[in-house]
Amino acid sequence: MLELILQALYSGVLQGGSYALIALGLALVFGTMKIINLAHGELVLLAAYVAYTFESSTGLNPMLAIPLALIVVCLSAAIMYYLVSLIKSDRELNSLILTYGIGVILTNLILLIWSADIRSTSSSWLLDAIVIGPLFSMRSEPLFFGISILLMGGVWWWLSRSWYGRAVRAVAGNRAAASLMGINPRRTELVSFIIAGLLASFAGVAIFSYGVIQPSLGHVLTIKAFIITVLAGIGSIPGVLVGALLLGVTEALTVTLASSALQELTGMVLFLLVLFVMPNGLFGSAGRRG
Repeated sequence: MLELILQALYSGVLQGGSYALIALGLALVFGTMKIINLAHGELVLLAAYVAYTFESSTGLNPMLAIPLALIVVCLSAAIMYYLVSLIKSDRELNSLILTYGIGVILTNLILLIWSADIRSTSSSWLLDAIVIGPLFSMRSEPLFFGISILLMGGVWWWLSRSWYGRAVRAVAGNRAAASLMGINPRRTELVSFIIAGLLASFAGVAIFSYGVIQPSLGHVLTIKAFIITVLAGIGSIPGVLVGALLLGVTEALTVTLASSALQELTGMVLFLLVLFVMPNGLFGSAGRRG
C-alpha cells in the first residue's frame, strides 16, 4: 500500500507540471484583461492534435512538432484576442460568452477533422519506462515536467525583469495609468495571449506524449486550469505551480485509493473547499502584498 501511495504521489506531481502550464496561460490572460478565456483548453487540445498529425504523417517523435504547434496555437490565440478586443461594453461578461462560443467551434472543428476516436502516441522512446527505486514513469513524464518548470521560471523572469513583462504587470494593475505612462495596452494584451498560446502548445504536446486525447478533453482542461487559478490566487506563479501539483496529487490519490470515476469530482470538491475556506486562494492577496 505504501508503494502505491508513493507511486500516486510521484505520478500526480508529474501530471501537475502540465496542469501548471495550462493554468499559467489562463491566469496570465485573466490578470491582464480581467477575462476568463473559456476556450483555453481547446487551444491546448489543438496543440495535442497537431502533434498527433505530425507523428502519424511523418512517424517522427511528436516533440518535433512543437514549433508547428507554436505557430498554429499562437496564431489562433492572436485571432481570439482580436475578436475579444472588438467587445466595447460589458467586456467581462461578453468575453465569457464569446470565448465559450469559440471553444465550442474549436471542439467541433477538431471533431470534424480528426473524428471522435481516442488518440495516443506510438513513440517507443517517449513511452519507455524510467524507474527510480520503487517509482516508475514513462520517459515523457519527467521530461515534460522539467520543461514545465523551465518554462514557468522563464515566464517569472520575463514578468519581473523584461520591459514587456513589467508592461503586462502595469496593465494588469491599472490599464488607464499604464496607458498614460506610454504603454500600449492592446499590444500588451496581445503579447499576453501569445504567451498563453506558447504555454498551451507545450502543454498540449506533453499531454499527447503520455496520455490520450479526444475532442471533449478541451473543456475539461479549461475547468482544471480555472480550479488551479482559484487555488493559487490571482497573480502568483509559485501559487499556480503549487495548486497544479496539489490537484495532480489529489487526482492520482483518488484514482489509486478509490476509483477513476471520482477523479473529476475530487478536483471540484477541492475547488469548493478552498473557495469557502480561503477565498483569495492559497497564495492570494496577502501573499502578493508580502
